[in-house]
Amino acid sequence: MNPSVKQLRAFVAVAHSRSLAEASERIHLSQPALSIAIRKLEEAVGGKLFARTTRQLWLTPEGEAFLPVATRLLNDWTEAFDDLNERFLKKRGKVTLAALPTLAAGLLPTVIATFREQHPQINLSLHDVLAEQVNQLVREGRADLGFSVPPRESDDLTFEAILNDRYVAVCPLGHPLLEQTSVTWAQLAGYPFIGINRLSSSRQDIDRVMADVGSPLDMLCEVSQIATVGRMVAAGVGISVLPALSFRQIAATGIEYRPLVEPTIDRELGVIMRRRHPLSAAAMALLTLIREAD
Repeated sequence: MNPSVKQLRAFVAVAHSRSLAEASERIHLSQPALSIAIRKLEEAVGGKLFARTTRQLWLTPEGEAFLPVATRLLNDWTEAFDDLNERFLKKRGKVTLAALPTLAAGLLPTVIATFREQHPQINLSLHDVLAEQVNQLVREGRADLGFSVPPRESDDLTFEAILNDRYVAVCPLGHPLLEQTSVTWAQLAGYPFIGINRLSSSRQDIDRVMADVGSPLDMLCEVSQIATVGRMVAAGVGISVLPALSFRQIAATGIEYRPLVEPTIDRELGVIMRRRHPLSAAAMALLTLIREAD
């Protein structure tokens, strides 16, 4: 038994008008086609839905019972396709993002503002978390897009490079390192150092480079937030290393920075997505804006 949507529409139209002629005009279907649709529906359900007189149709008790069900089914059908159409038109839906704090504060605000102007009815959610958490949120489908460094050993994820960042030495105003146009990594070892969270991708890069140059840092303290690093450096507590992009999210009063060289480290940043999982129309629209913002 597989009644069609056409048959349901025919049944509801006739049930409301009690006339084949009126129902035919209402749903733009010829009377013979309407009669065939009703007959096939009755054959499918196994009994009569209408009692017929010479001039009018009346619902049988079974037809009366079925009318609200058929009406609900048609409404659900229409709403389902309206919802789907609105999602493709980006008039409805949700996009969830996961991003490193430097990207969440440095790159995404302008992009999100533009997206909201273009698609005000799409809900956005943003998680600013560490790199491994970005990977996990995307992997589990809890984030549509991730913005981070390239994931390691992740065959289930894809990475699309968007921009390159570089590390800089951050010092309080008047610090001797600021007299130079650039700072070598080895020079960092001579001053008290404010470290960022050990689990962050930036800290892992810093520790690896310092091990390579053979100059251990004089680690004064570790903090979790980049903004806190900026405040402590400005207060003269020590120096630090941060991604250049992070200066979009911290108050630069009282601090300056110089490029780090020997070696010069490029920090590739980009979009992380699940492999073999297509994006929604809304998520794709946001990704397009990210690509254009580079």
